[in-house]
Amino acid sequence: MFQSIWDDVKREFGYGNMVTRIIIINVAVFVVIHLVNFGIFLYYGGSPEKSYPVFQHFLHLFCMSSDWRFLLTHPWGLFTSMFLHEGFWHILWNMLFLYWFGRIVGDFIGNQRVLPIYLLGGLAGAVLFFISANLLNYGGGSVFALGASAGVMAIVVAAGAISPDYLMRLILLGDVKLKYIVGVLVLLDVIGIGNNINTGGHFAHLGGAFFGWLFIYQLRNGADWALPANNILDGIARFFRRLFTGELQRQGPKVAYRNPSRERVQRERESRRGKAASDNSPYHSHQEQLDAILDKIKESGYESLSEEEKEFLFNASKK
Repeated sequence: MFQSIWDDVKREFGYGNMVTRIIIINVAVFVVIHLVNFGIFLYYGGSPEKSYPVFQHFLHLFCMSSDWRFLLTHPWGLFTSMFLHEGFWHILWNMLFLYWFGRIVGDFIGNQRVLPIYLLGGLAGAVLFFISANLLNYGGGSVFALGASAGVMAIVVAAGAISPDYLMRLILLGDVKLKYIVGVLVLLDVIGIGNNINTGGHFAHLGGAFFGWLFIYQLRNGADWALPANNILDGIARFFRRLFTGELQRQGPKVAYRNPSRERVQRERESRRGKAASDNSPYHSHQEQLDAILDKIKESGYESLSEEEKEFLFNASKK
């Protein structure tokens, strides 16, 4: 059974669109961290009082922190945090919104732009979270952020900016234009900040939302921010592909040495080039070359001939 599930996941990841791949990565990370949580729980004899703080410390290693000192020593948190979820409902709603709105983005502006919007939107959310947490100090100290919400909000707002009149069918409400759905979601984040509910998370959502709108605005003006992002991602992917296949180790350093017969090789090379130039001469046959030389003698005299032409004429006279 597990082999069949693994084969299905590999097939979907290999042949699915980018939205499917992002969802698979998020779910896989969710499963892994909770397996780690389960292992820590067993290690401490089933005591939540002992195991939970250890698990939280492990989780924070991959979160986005408002402490600049922690961020300097854990810079990967800028990116790992946007694939990290602790609660089931947190990841469920994020993945549902990513699936619904990510397909719209992929269909309208291309599958290759989904991941850059998600990553750059998540990065924009992390930056706004960091700035707001340090300016407003709403956490009373160092706070941590995790989840795909900022990247998902970038996708959501990008979908609304692309096609505001696109109709989505909602339960109990029927067909609703995309611009109203996006507007309500952004408004809920503003209300959450005003009521001091998950303040850092809502600031991150707004950062991602702003980037989603800005990305589409720039795209309409001819600036595709997905191109440099995809170039960087392709370079990283090629590096790790070469690393894991052993290509980097096989290349090794190049050794420079002096060839003792370099001059001889150079002379042979020049000789071959001279021969090739002779073969590419404008004379296409022996008779044509002879006639051309005789015409040249008639017009300019024998002394006008080159050494090669004189030698050719001498050899031709003996035939």
